[in-house]
Amino acid sequence: MAMLHIVNKSPFERNAFKSCLDHAVAGDSILMIEDAAVGAVDGTVFADDLKAAMTDKSVYVLGGDLAARGMSEDRMIDGIKVVDYAGFVDLTADNDKTQSWV
Repeated sequence: MAMLHIVNKSPFERNAFKSCLDHAVAGDSILMIEDAAVGAVDGTVFADDLKAAMTDKSVYVLGGDLAARGMSEDRMIDGIKVVDYAGFVDLTADNDKTQSWV
């Protein structure tokens, strides 16, 4: 049963994102929203953890939240998919369960 993990806190301020990565299993999806969108940036101390998780998990970022924080897609880790609000809804429908990490 696949789960959608929704993270809204920056990995540089709280440990919720790290906890999410520690608990997500193969086949799960991770969606970064709000301040968690900064975790999509390549070249940070957090990037290697996220890249490792992407070997068996799908990772998404809400495009509007990425833009609201002044970041463009060209700074993102390769393989992260950008979704809009309709994509957010699709992810919740496509997964059996959701877990919000706050």
